[in-house]
Amino acid sequence: MLTKIIQIGNSKGLRLNKTILEKYDIGDTVNMRLEKNFIIIEAITKPRNDWAKSFKEMRKNGHDELLIQDIFEEESKWE
Repeated sequence: MLTKIIQIGNSKGLRLNKTILEKYDIGDTVNMRLEKNFIIIEAITKPRNDWAKSFKEMRKNGHDELLIQDIFEEESKWE
């Protein structure tokens, strides 16, 4: 995709259209990496962003059961 470099005050920048911003979930800040002859722009993802949705889906599918006991034999001796 060809895009023009635009003047922004004393600097220059790239304008990203709404479709790209929405498709890649780009907010107000991005991570920019320089590698050889490339500039890589990455959306910043929020850790645990969709966990609540995933937990609901796990519960719905019955995949939320404990895999190990939450109290071990050694711990039950102290009760």
